[in-house]
Amino acid sequence: MSSISAMVESKLAKLPVVVSLTLPDGSRVGPEDAQLALHVKDMATLALLSTGQVGSLGEAYVEGTFDFKGSIRDLMIAAAAILPDTPINQAKAGAFTGLISRLRSIWRHTLERDAKQIQFHYDLSDDFYGLWLDPRRVYSCAYYKEQDFTLAQAQEAKLDHICRKLKLQSGEQFLDVGAGWGGLLLWAAEHYDVDATGITLSKNQHAYVNKLIEQKGLGGRVRMELLDYRKLVGTREFDKIASVGMFEHVGRAQLGSYFSTLRSLLKPGGLILNHGITSGGVEHDQLGAGMGEFIEKYIFPGGELTHISYVLRHLAEGGLEDLDVENLRPHYARTLWAWSDALEEQLSEASTILSGEQGLKSLRAYRVYLAGCAMGFEYGWIALHQVLAQHTPTGRADELDNPADLAYPWRRDYIYK
Repeated sequence: MSSISAMVESKLAKLPVVVSLTLPDGSRVGPEDAQLALHVKDMATLALLSTGQVGSLGEAYVEGTFDFKGSIRDLMIAAAAILPDTPINQAKAGAFTGLISRLRSIWRHTLERDAKQIQFHYDLSDDFYGLWLDPRRVYSCAYYKEQDFTLAQAQEAKLDHICRKLKLQSGEQFLDVGAGWGGLLLWAAEHYDVDATGITLSKNQHAYVNKLIEQKGLGGRVRMELLDYRKLVGTREFDKIASVGMFEHVGRAQLGSYFSTLRSLLKPGGLILNHGITSGGVEHDQLGAGMGEFIEKYIFPGGELTHISYVLRHLAEGGLEDLDVENLRPHYARTLWAWSDALEEQLSEASTILSGEQGLKSLRAYRVYLAGCAMGFEYGWIALHQVLAQHTPTGRADELDNPADLAYPWRRDYIYK
């Protein structure tokens, strides 16, 4: 037995789940009735297992040199246990690395590259996403207002949570930046009677939402545009703006200009809500142990993580004042497990939708991605923050008197009325 094989066998024996391992030469380590059976097909992949490079093991799974039988949840339990350190610590960057990351962020977030990167992810297959998302296809963190909520109920609760935070009023001009499959856009229009504009860079989502708008007879006051948010500057202003699951695609180097751009689109006295994934660590833009590289290659090219402290800093630099900050981290863990469970239950149908060799790779990537992110939120390696903001204050003395031209009341009871 090689030293690597011996190291792996020792590591597997200490795992919180019973695991067997088939080695590249066909021999097996561990009991036949193990609840999780791993198969490593070459020595390079075995080395990844021995060193706990779980993101790189995910890539090996996608490419076919690593496989497993058993529950994806058990696989994630085993993955967390073999990590030599947290992915946050493994991703800490020095000053030079940080400079390189900033330059890379500037380079890869042009108008053209952002469009291609968004389409790579969201235009994979509407039918595939429809398998495991809720009926409204809300592809962001749900809000489990009640413990026993279904995914669909929790997503509707999230949509309403956002609308209430924004104090949406009948007739207001509402902008949804990165509107996805239209869940929030249509919820705001149907339940709060706003004039709603959504923008996306996904051609599939654009077509899907416009079809829904037509079916619902909302064409007079709801529209979905295939447009980059930067192209809106100088064209119109909005009373309220929501950006959900969008700023992760912007890039750390662009956050100041991103928030400045949103501010330019917001009427004085209006409100912005930014809802997005944040980093659990301060000094890095992706997770370590190969996790960031896996997500960059197979799921979200161009995606970057930012700690909430940096978000608030860039928010202020963009001319906005934070009003309310809420961390929904465990809500996203439960959301992702709901997505993962739904996909695992329909693997056969998913393999029909994502057919061929490339389709199989995409399906494998999403199995690892959904379950792996659920684990990441549970461990606090990543989080989800909603930040409510308005224009930088101007020195008014009547802000607590609920003046008609200011939306925020400075008292949270409005959320619950």
